[in-house]
Amino acid sequence: MSSTTASSGTGESTTTSSGTSASAVASAVASTAGTVLRRALPDPAGPGTVLTLMGRVEQARQLDGLAGALRRVIRALPLGRSRDILHGRWLGHPVHPLMVQLPIGAWTSSAVLDWTPGGRRPATFLLAVGLAGAGPAVLAGLVDWAELEKEQARVGLVHAALNSAGVACYSASLYARLTGHRMRGRSLALAGMCAVGAAGAVGGHLAYRQAAGANHAEAVPHLVPPGWQPIGRVEEFTKGAVDRRRVGDVAVAVVRGTDGTFQVLADRCSHEGGPLSQGRVEDGCLVCPWHGSAFRLDTGWNRTGPATAPQPVFDTRVDDGRLHVRLRMPPPAPH
Repeated sequence: MSSTTASSGTGESTTTSSGTSASAVASAVASTAGTVLRRALPDPAGPGTVLTLMGRVEQARQLDGLAGALRRVIRALPLGRSRDILHGRWLGHPVHPLMVQLPIGAWTSSAVLDWTPGGRRPATFLLAVGLAGAGPAVLAGLVDWAELEKEQARVGLVHAALNSAGVACYSASLYARLTGHRMRGRSLALAGMCAVGAAGAVGGHLAYRQAAGANHAEAVPHLVPPGWQPIGRVEEFTKGAVDRRRVGDVAVAVVRGTDGTFQVLADRCSHEGGPLSQGRVEDGCLVCPWHGSAFRLDTGWNRTGPATAPQPVFDTRVDDGRLHVRLRMPPPAPH
Protein backbone atom coordinates (compact mmCIF):
# COMPACT_ATOMS: atom_id res chain seq x y z
CA MET A 1 0.00 0.00 0.00
CA SER A 2 2.77 2.38 0.95
CA SER A 3 4.63 1.48 -2.26
CA THR A 4 1.58 2.33 -4.35
CA THR A 5 1.13 5.62 -2.55
CA ALA A 6 4.77 6.57 -3.07
CA SER A 7 4.54 5.72 -6.76
CA SER A 8 1.40 7.80 -7.09
CA GLY A 9 3.08 10.74 -5.38
CA THR A 10 6.07 10.51 -7.69
CA GLY A 11 3.77 10.54 -10.74
CA GLU A 12 1.96 13.63 -9.50
CA SER A 13 5.31 15.32 -8.83
CA THR A 14 6.54 14.47 -12.35
CA THR A 15 3.32 15.75 -13.91
CA THR A 16 3.48 18.98 -11.91
CA SER A 17 7.13 19.46 -12.83
CA SER A 18 6.39 18.92 -16.54
CA GLY A 19 3.49 21.38 -16.42
CA THR A 20 5.62 23.97 -14.69
CA SER A 21 8.42 23.48 -17.24
CA ALA A 22 6.04 23.85 -20.21
CA SER A 23 4.53 26.96 -18.67
CA ALA A 24 7.97 28.47 -18.17
CA VAL A 25 8.94 27.74 -21.79
CA ALA A 26 5.71 29.26 -23.09
CA SER A 27 6.24 32.33 -20.91
CA ALA A 28 9.83 32.73 -22.14
CA VAL A 29 8.74 32.39 -25.79
CA ALA A 30 5.97 34.95 -25.32
CA SER A 31 8.37 37.34 -23.59
CA THR A 32 10.95 36.98 -26.37
CA ALA A 33 8.34 37.45 -29.08
CA GLY A 34 7.05 40.57 -27.33
CA THR A 35 10.55 42.01 -27.08
CA VAL A 36 11.27 41.34 -30.76
CA LEU A 37 7.94 42.89 -31.79
CA ARG A 38 8.50 45.98 -29.66
CA ARG A 39 11.94 46.50 -31.16
CA ALA A 40 10.67 45.97 -34.71
CA LEU A 41 7.76 48.42 -34.51
CA PRO A 42 8.09 52.20 -34.18
CA ASP A 43 7.44 53.88 -30.85
CA PRO A 44 7.58 57.45 -29.50
CA ALA A 45 11.33 57.11 -28.98
CA GLY A 46 12.22 56.19 -32.56
CA PRO A 47 11.41 54.36 -35.78
CA GLY A 48 12.10 50.79 -34.65
CA THR A 49 14.17 48.08 -36.30
CA VAL A 50 12.19 47.71 -39.54
CA LEU A 51 12.13 51.39 -40.50
CA THR A 52 15.74 51.84 -39.39
CA LEU A 53 16.76 48.99 -41.68
CA MET A 54 14.79 50.43 -44.60
CA GLY A 55 16.40 53.81 -43.98
CA ARG A 56 19.83 52.20 -44.27
CA VAL A 57 18.81 50.58 -47.54
CA GLU A 58 17.69 53.97 -48.89
CA GLN A 59 21.14 55.40 -48.13
CA ALA A 60 23.15 52.35 -49.30
CA ARG A 61 25.24 54.05 -51.99
CA GLN A 62 27.17 50.83 -52.58
CA LEU A 63 24.11 49.60 -54.49
CA ASP A 64 24.33 52.43 -57.03
CA GLY A 65 26.86 50.69 -59.28
CA LEU A 66 24.65 47.64 -59.71
CA ALA A 67 21.57 49.82 -60.09
CA GLY A 68 23.23 51.92 -62.79
CA ALA A 69 24.33 48.90 -64.81
CA LEU A 70 20.90 47.26 -64.59
CA ARG A 71 19.16 50.53 -65.46
CA ARG A 72 21.21 50.85 -68.67
CA VAL A 73 20.30 47.31 -69.69
CA ILE A 74 16.57 47.86 -69.10
CA ARG A 75 16.51 51.19 -70.93
CA ALA A 76 18.30 49.58 -73.88
CA LEU A 77 15.64 46.89 -74.32
CA PRO A 78 13.91 47.32 -77.73
CA LEU A 79 10.43 47.66 -76.26
CA GLY A 80 9.19 50.50 -78.47
CA ARG A 81 5.67 51.68 -77.69
CA SER A 82 5.10 48.69 -75.41
CA ARG A 83 7.29 50.46 -72.84
CA ASP A 84 4.48 52.94 -72.16
CA ILE A 85 2.02 50.04 -71.99
CA LEU A 86 4.20 48.42 -69.32
CA HIS A 87 4.42 51.73 -67.46
CA GLY A 88 0.62 51.82 -67.36
CA ARG A 89 0.14 55.14 -69.20
CA TRP A 90 -3.06 53.70 -70.69
CA LEU A 91 -4.33 52.87 -67.19
CA GLY A 92 -3.46 56.16 -65.51
CA HIS A 93 -1.17 54.54 -62.93
CA PRO A 94 1.54 51.82 -62.90
CA VAL A 95 0.33 48.48 -64.22
CA HIS A 96 2.79 46.42 -62.17
CA PRO A 97 0.54 46.19 -59.04
CA LEU A 98 -2.27 44.88 -61.24
CA MET A 99 -0.09 42.25 -62.90
CA VAL A 100 1.24 40.79 -59.66
CA GLN A 101 -2.28 39.74 -58.66
CA LEU A 102 -2.08 36.63 -60.87
CA PRO A 103 1.09 35.06 -59.42
CA ILE A 104 0.30 36.06 -55.83
CA GLY A 105 -3.26 34.79 -56.07
CA ALA A 106 -2.18 31.54 -57.71
CA TRP A 107 0.58 30.88 -55.17
CA THR A 108 -1.67 31.68 -52.21
CA SER A 109 -4.35 29.30 -53.51
CA SER A 110 -1.68 26.67 -54.14
CA ALA A 111 -0.51 26.96 -50.52
CA VAL A 112 -4.04 26.32 -49.26
CA LEU A 113 -4.53 23.34 -51.57
CA ASP A 114 -1.15 21.91 -50.56
CA TRP A 115 -2.62 21.08 -47.16
CA THR A 116 -6.06 20.10 -48.38
CA PRO A 117 -6.98 16.43 -49.05
CA GLY A 118 -6.96 15.81 -52.79
CA GLY A 119 -5.31 19.15 -53.50
CA ARG A 120 -1.95 17.88 -54.78
CA ARG A 121 -2.55 18.23 -58.52
CA PRO A 122 -4.43 21.56 -58.48
CA ALA A 123 -1.78 22.97 -56.12
CA THR A 124 0.95 22.03 -58.58
CA PHE A 125 -1.04 23.46 -61.49
CA LEU A 126 -1.61 26.79 -59.71
CA LEU A 127 2.05 27.00 -58.75
CA ALA A 128 2.93 26.70 -62.45
CA VAL A 129 0.30 29.33 -63.35
CA GLY A 130 1.91 31.71 -60.86
CA LEU A 131 5.32 31.20 -62.40
CA ALA A 132 3.91 31.90 -65.86
CA GLY A 133 2.32 35.12 -64.65
CA ALA A 134 5.44 36.26 -62.82
CA GLY A 135 7.38 36.98 -66.03
CA PRO A 136 5.22 39.86 -67.36
CA ALA A 137 4.81 41.27 -63.85
CA VAL A 138 8.57 41.33 -63.37
CA LEU A 139 9.11 43.05 -66.74
CA ALA A 140 6.58 45.78 -65.89
CA GLY A 141 8.21 46.28 -62.50
CA LEU A 142 11.69 46.57 -64.00
CA VAL A 143 10.57 49.11 -66.60
CA ASP A 144 9.14 51.27 -63.81
CA TRP A 145 12.17 50.71 -61.58
CA ALA A 146 14.57 51.95 -64.28
CA GLU A 147 13.03 55.45 -64.03
CA LEU A 148 13.22 55.85 -60.24
CA GLU A 149 15.47 58.12 -58.22
CA LYS A 150 18.51 56.70 -56.41
CA GLU A 151 16.96 56.18 -52.98
CA GLN A 152 13.92 54.51 -54.52
CA ALA A 153 16.06 52.38 -56.83
CA ARG A 154 18.06 51.03 -53.88
CA VAL A 155 14.91 49.86 -52.12
CA GLY A 156 13.65 48.56 -55.46
CA LEU A 157 16.73 46.35 -55.77
CA VAL A 158 15.92 44.69 -52.44
CA HIS A 159 12.30 44.27 -53.56
CA ALA A 160 13.50 42.63 -56.79
CA ALA A 161 16.02 40.40 -54.98
CA LEU A 162 13.36 39.07 -52.61
CA ASN A 163 10.95 38.46 -55.48
CA SER A 164 13.71 36.67 -57.40
CA ALA A 165 14.34 34.45 -54.38
CA GLY A 166 10.62 33.70 -54.23
CA VAL A 167 10.47 32.78 -57.92
CA ALA A 168 13.54 30.57 -57.49
CA CYS A 169 11.89 28.74 -54.57
CA TYR A 170 8.68 28.23 -56.51
CA SER A 171 10.59 27.00 -59.55
CA ALA A 172 12.50 24.50 -57.38
CA SER A 173 9.20 23.51 -55.76
CA LEU A 174 7.64 22.77 -59.14
CA TYR A 175 10.62 20.65 -60.13
CA ALA A 176 10.49 18.75 -56.83
CA ARG A 177 6.79 18.02 -57.27
CA LEU A 178 7.20 16.84 -60.84
CA THR A 179 10.00 14.48 -59.78
CA GLY A 180 7.99 12.93 -56.94
CA HIS A 181 9.36 14.87 -53.95
CA ARG A 182 6.10 16.33 -52.72
CA MET A 183 7.14 17.27 -49.17
CA ARG A 184 10.23 19.02 -50.44
CA GLY A 185 8.04 20.83 -52.95
CA ARG A 186 5.67 22.01 -50.23
CA SER A 187 8.55 23.21 -48.06
CA LEU A 188 10.09 25.16 -50.95
CA ALA A 189 6.71 26.71 -51.75
CA LEU A 190 6.37 27.93 -48.17
CA ALA A 191 9.83 29.45 -48.38
CA GLY A 192 8.81 31.11 -51.64
CA MET A 193 5.71 32.57 -50.02
CA CYS A 194 7.80 34.02 -47.18
CA ALA A 195 10.19 35.64 -49.68
CA VAL A 196 7.37 37.05 -51.81
CA GLY A 197 5.60 38.32 -48.67
CA ALA A 198 8.76 40.14 -47.57
CA ALA A 199 9.10 41.55 -51.08
CA GLY A 200 5.54 42.86 -50.83
CA ALA A 201 6.38 44.66 -47.58
CA VAL A 202 9.42 46.29 -49.19
CA GLY A 203 7.31 47.17 -52.22
CA GLY A 204 4.82 48.86 -49.91
CA HIS A 205 7.64 50.98 -48.49
CA LEU A 206 8.67 51.90 -52.02
CA ALA A 207 5.15 52.84 -53.12
CA TYR A 208 3.68 54.46 -50.01
CA ARG A 209 6.63 55.84 -48.05
CA GLN A 210 8.81 56.82 -51.01
CA ALA A 211 5.87 57.59 -53.35
CA ALA A 212 7.26 55.62 -56.29
CA GLY A 213 4.57 55.47 -58.97
CA ALA A 214 2.39 58.08 -57.26
CA ASN A 215 1.04 61.17 -59.03
CA HIS A 216 3.29 63.95 -57.73
CA ALA A 217 1.05 66.67 -59.18
CA GLU A 218 -2.16 65.45 -57.56
CA ALA A 219 -2.13 68.12 -54.84
CA VAL A 220 -2.06 71.06 -57.27
CA PRO A 221 -5.86 71.63 -57.45
CA HIS A 222 -5.97 71.71 -53.64
CA LEU A 223 -3.19 74.32 -53.32
CA VAL A 224 -3.82 76.80 -56.13
CA PRO A 225 -5.84 79.90 -55.17
CA PRO A 226 -9.16 80.09 -57.02
CA GLY A 227 -9.75 82.47 -59.92
CA TRP A 228 -7.31 84.48 -62.00
CA GLN A 229 -3.90 85.11 -60.46
CA PRO A 230 -1.20 87.53 -61.72
CA ILE A 231 2.26 86.01 -62.12
CA GLY A 232 4.29 88.76 -63.84
CA ARG A 233 4.45 91.40 -66.51
CA VAL A 234 4.45 90.23 -70.11
CA GLU A 235 7.88 91.69 -70.88
CA GLU A 236 9.42 89.57 -68.11
CA PHE A 237 8.91 86.39 -70.16
CA THR A 238 11.31 85.56 -73.00
CA LYS A 239 9.84 84.30 -76.25
CA GLY A 240 10.69 80.64 -76.90
CA ALA A 241 11.92 80.11 -73.33
CA VAL A 242 10.55 78.34 -70.24
CA ASP A 243 10.22 80.44 -67.08
CA ARG A 244 9.31 79.48 -63.55
CA ARG A 245 6.76 81.41 -61.50
CA ARG A 246 4.50 80.74 -58.53
CA VAL A 247 0.74 80.73 -58.18
CA GLY A 248 0.23 80.83 -54.45
CA ASP A 249 2.25 77.87 -53.14
CA VAL A 250 2.40 76.11 -56.51
CA ALA A 251 5.30 76.51 -58.95
CA VAL A 252 4.36 76.72 -62.62
CA ALA A 253 6.32 76.46 -65.87
CA VAL A 254 5.49 79.31 -68.27
CA VAL A 255 6.19 78.95 -71.99
CA ARG A 256 5.94 82.07 -74.17
CA GLY A 257 5.69 81.13 -77.82
CA THR A 258 7.41 82.99 -80.62
CA ASP A 259 3.98 84.40 -81.54
CA GLY A 260 3.63 85.90 -78.07
CA THR A 261 1.04 83.42 -76.74
CA PHE A 262 1.42 81.84 -73.31
CA GLN A 263 1.00 78.23 -72.16
CA VAL A 264 1.37 77.23 -68.51
CA LEU A 265 1.70 73.87 -66.76
CA ALA A 266 2.32 72.93 -63.13
CA ASP A 267 6.09 72.82 -62.73
CA ARG A 268 6.40 69.63 -60.68
CA CYS A 269 6.31 66.60 -62.99
CA SER A 270 3.57 64.12 -62.14
CA HIS A 271 6.01 61.21 -62.49
CA GLU A 272 8.76 61.93 -59.96
CA GLY A 273 8.42 65.65 -59.25
CA GLY A 274 11.07 66.84 -61.72
CA PRO A 275 11.22 70.58 -62.57
CA LEU A 276 9.52 71.02 -65.94
CA SER A 277 10.73 74.63 -66.05
CA GLN A 278 14.22 73.18 -66.62
CA GLY A 279 12.98 71.01 -69.47
CA ARG A 280 12.72 71.69 -73.19
CA VAL A 281 9.86 72.44 -75.57
CA GLU A 282 9.54 69.85 -78.32
CA ASP A 283 6.69 69.27 -80.80
CA GLY A 284 4.18 71.19 -78.72
CA CYS A 285 5.18 69.38 -75.53
CA LEU A 286 7.19 70.23 -72.45
CA VAL A 287 9.69 67.45 -71.81
CA CYS A 288 10.78 66.66 -68.25
CA PRO A 289 14.57 66.91 -67.78
CA TRP A 290 14.68 63.98 -65.36
CA HIS A 291 13.09 61.03 -67.15
CA GLY A 292 11.80 62.37 -70.46
CA SER A 293 8.03 62.39 -69.91
CA ALA A 294 6.43 64.69 -72.50
CA PHE A 295 3.33 66.76 -71.63
CA ARG A 296 1.23 68.60 -74.20
CA LEU A 297 1.36 72.33 -73.56
CA ASP A 298 -2.25 72.90 -74.61
CA THR A 299 -3.88 70.16 -72.51
CA GLY A 300 -1.25 68.83 -70.08
CA TRP A 301 -1.77 65.32 -71.46
CA ASN A 302 1.17 62.96 -70.93
CA ARG A 303 1.93 62.09 -74.54
CA THR A 304 4.79 59.79 -73.59
CA GLY A 305 5.82 58.13 -70.33
CA PRO A 306 7.11 57.13 -67.92
CA ALA A 307 4.53 59.55 -66.44
CA THR A 308 1.14 57.86 -66.13
CA ALA A 309 -0.82 60.98 -65.06
CA PRO A 310 -1.33 64.21 -67.01
CA GLN A 311 0.04 67.55 -65.86
CA PRO A 312 -2.26 70.26 -64.42
CA VAL A 313 -2.72 72.99 -67.05
CA PHE A 314 -3.60 76.68 -66.59
CA ASP A 315 -5.66 79.01 -68.74
CA THR A 316 -3.98 82.35 -69.49
CA ARG A 317 -4.95 85.92 -70.25
CA VAL A 318 -3.16 89.25 -70.42
CA ASP A 319 -4.73 92.13 -68.51
CA ASP A 320 -3.15 95.59 -68.29
CA GLY A 321 0.22 94.25 -69.39
CA ARG A 322 0.29 91.47 -66.79
CA LEU A 323 -0.04 87.73 -67.33
CA HIS A 324 -2.81 86.09 -65.31
CA VAL A 325 -3.38 82.37 -64.97
CA ARG A 326 -6.23 80.20 -63.71
CA LEU A 327 -6.19 76.46 -63.10
CA ARG A 328 -8.21 74.70 -65.76
CA MET A 329 -10.73 72.45 -64.09
CA PRO A 330 -12.31 69.43 -65.80
CA PRO A 331 -15.91 69.95 -66.96
CA PRO A 332 -18.57 68.80 -64.48
CA ALA A 333 -19.89 65.29 -64.92
CA PRO A 334 -23.26 65.12 -66.72
CA HIS A 335 -26.27 64.44 -64.49
